[in-house]
Amino acid sequence: MTGLDVVSITGATAWMAEALCAQVDPELFVPDTGGSTRPAKQVCATCPVRTECLAYALAHRERFGIWGGVVERERRRIKYHPAYQGQAEDRAADRPTPLAETGQRCRAGAGEAA
Repeated sequence: MTGLDVVSITGATAWMAEALCAQVDPELFVPDTGGSTRPAKQVCATCPVRTECLAYALAHRERFGIWGGVVERERRRIKYHPAYQGQAEDRAADRPTPLAETGQRCRAGAGEAA
């Protein structure tokens, strides 16, 4: 043993082991106020678990940082989008978001006023 506690990743967070963000500086995903989100979103764009990450952030009401390539303001738009409304708040975090299931697209980040 190296003195570090080894934590097994199972269940709803197993996808985290495949996340590309684990391979880069975590500060990239929590930019300073007014800082660019582009570098983090570029990492997320090619991440194989982007959908699971976003679903986790929505299910756990993550308020800070970039999750699944989406900032908190964009996550609020998704959460209140009609395609997401009426869905169970406690849906499994490892399932796709309703938008992905229905094929509908949210206009989060499309430059509309909140």
